[in-house]
Amino acid sequence: MSDFDLVIRGGTIVDGTGGPERLGDLAIRDGRIAAIGRVSGSARRVLDAEGAAVAPGFIDVHTHYDAQVFWDRMLTISPWHGVTSVIIGNCGFGVAPTRPPHRDLMLRTLENVEGMSIEALRKGVGEDWPFETFPEFLDALDRLGSAIHVGAFIGHTPVRTWVMGEEAVQREATEDEIGEMRAIVAEALRAGAIGFATSKAPTHIGYDGNPVPSREAALAEITALARCLGEAGRGVFQATIGAGFFLDELAAIQQACGRPVTWTALLGGMLGPDGHRGILAKTAEMHEQGIHVYPQVTPRPLMLEFQFSAPFPLASLPVMKRVFAASLEGKHAIYREPGFREELARALDASWFGRSFRTMQVTHAPHDASLVERQVGEIADERGVHPVAMALDAALESDLAARFRIAILNTDERATAELLRDHSTILGLSDAGAHASQLCDAGAATDLLGRWVREKQVLPLAEAVQRLTSEPARVFGLHDRGRLAEGMVADVTVFEPETVGCGPLRRVWDFPAGADRLVADAYGIRAVIVAGTPIREEGRDVVDPTGPLPGRVLRG
Repeated sequence: MSDFDLVIRGGTIVDGTGGPERLGDLAIRDGRIAAIGRVSGSARRVLDAEGAAVAPGFIDVHTHYDAQVFWDRMLTISPWHGVTSVIIGNCGFGVAPTRPPHRDLMLRTLENVEGMSIEALRKGVGEDWPFETFPEFLDALDRLGSAIHVGAFIGHTPVRTWVMGEEAVQREATEDEIGEMRAIVAEALRAGAIGFATSKAPTHIGYDGNPVPSREAALAEITALARCLGEAGRGVFQATIGAGFFLDELAAIQQACGRPVTWTALLGGMLGPDGHRGILAKTAEMHEQGIHVYPQVTPRPLMLEFQFSAPFPLASLPVMKRVFAASLEGKHAIYREPGFREELARALDASWFGRSFRTMQVTHAPHDASLVERQVGEIADERGVHPVAMALDAALESDLAARFRIAILNTDERATAELLRDHSTILGLSDAGAHASQLCDAGAATDLLGRWVREKQVLPLAEAVQRLTSEPARVFGLHDRGRLAEGMVADVTVFEPETVGCGPLRRVWDFPAGADRLVADAYGIRAVIVAGTPIREEGRDVVDPTGPLPGRVLRG
């Protein structure tokens, strides 16, 4: 009988603490780390890690795999990039709790706010959902199984819809309704919800052009639901910010519930060229006062690829409200209206967003290939028209099939470097599983290691691994992972520091109903191990996606 199930030999141990790297071996037995350093004894399998870093599996705290997990148990593409644990239900969105009559409303909300094909969602999740309540949802995830571990927020939008029905998008809740919501959140936390999530973001538009339900909630309602975390003595509060819902409000919520608060997202350029510095300074001040509020940051520029059939990047502009409420035919008609074009042009010219619109690129133009990879403003100048006219003409001439890629925020590398170095923040906002046809930032971990560690030398390797592992584990209370130490869950990523990186975006058509999405390949990931079981080696899956899988539900 072997001493160990697996021994990873001869690698450079980067243990997740931020401490010095060291050569050594790592032994795994019964899904946990059994020995680390110089390991003797026999093993059923030995994995050669010479020339590679051996690190804890990466933790991605901001994903939206809530629906995708039901048709893709491998949760692609996160494991490609070394991720072994994900948190779903961010921004208050999800699929549970959901009453049967509201199922299509919930999917249509995800269609708009997460930029996903409604046909893919309906076919992928199916008609006979194996859950209604949130505890039943977690139990369904347990039965389903997944390649990597999954923790889930209970989301404000499904909770509000469960209690208020379609009125959830129309008004504030009564005291009785808030009491019913509190009971649902408390039940979810007892069942293992990782926390509670909400959103006040103006870009979060749901079905029929309505604001998502959480946007109609008063601050008193949000605070009352957050208090459930303090009463339970566990869980994280996650929020996407909006008008009247920012640092002061989040600090008050943190003090009210006594639990960590994390918000989405602190990006370079969001309050002007140096606006992030003031937020970092205030965050540091709050931490000194014991107020644990953590902005989420990302190493990647916020780039969106979209079609005017689902113009998510423009959702916050009031002029677009009726576009989101219109059918596909209705959108065609609106885009032809001279009045609409003039109003949209004025709105863009008056906003910070106007420059980004001018510089956005055409990425697909089936009606005119000469437009591809050119800027909208450049083409508009040649034609003597406003960029809005140019973009809408291209959209209509292609039956809304033309695609555009727009840079929203986080494009100043100097500002991004400052955000990545600041340990009052945590890494987040990969949005993996959302906006599948518009963006793909699931490779944020490999991008950090390749671009910001090796190429730009903004962070040393040990610190970058700490940012990807033990820091999110600490904030989210995942005490048995995020570090390489005896007794910890054996989630391990083996990668080559000299080659690790995130590849370019490419489009594939592998979602239900033939829907498309963007993916990015990973470079330099030698092995991904989940609870002691290798799931990826040399860029290939090594487990049967239809068979038993090692991922577990991370019950809070």
